Amino acid sequence: MTRLSGLRRAVLPAPAAPAGAQGRVIHVPMTAADRRRVRRRLTAPDGAELRLAFPTGTVLLPGSVLERRGGVSYVVEAAPEDVAAVRPRGMAEAARVAHAVGNLHRDLVEDGDAFLVLWDAPVELLLTRLGVPFTREDRPFHGRPSWEHEP
Repeated sequence: MTRLSGLRRAVLPAPAAPAGAQGRVIHVPMTAADRRRVRRRLTAPDGAELRLAFPTGTVLLPGSVLERRGGVSYVVEAAPEDVAAVRPRGMAEAARVAHAVGNLHRDLVEDGDAFLVLWDAPVELLLTRLGVPFTREDRPFHGRPSWEHEP
């Protein structure tokens, strides 16, 4: 359990596969917002209907097992989302971007060659005003949705 904003939230980590485990793994792509919706029905890529009923407040992380059924494991995968891929030219610019994006209560997540933030009009305006290089891309986003920001 982790403590976020005064609430207790269960976090389902990526479990290690048991030694000698056999079977198929079906990756179920989920957006940052979807990974917080833990009481619902969804259809896996193979057509199987999954009924999620995790405790309220559970956060599904990429790699979390949703269900095991008949030798098949259904595992959370971060779905590609509309993001701004920000590529600061130096540490000072990176610090300005991180501070400004944080003031919008958005997650800024490092992802290889760029920092990612979920795309929306205020983010576009902010990055344009800062004059930082960025592109709009579809990439997996491992942060929280824009309405769930932790300082």
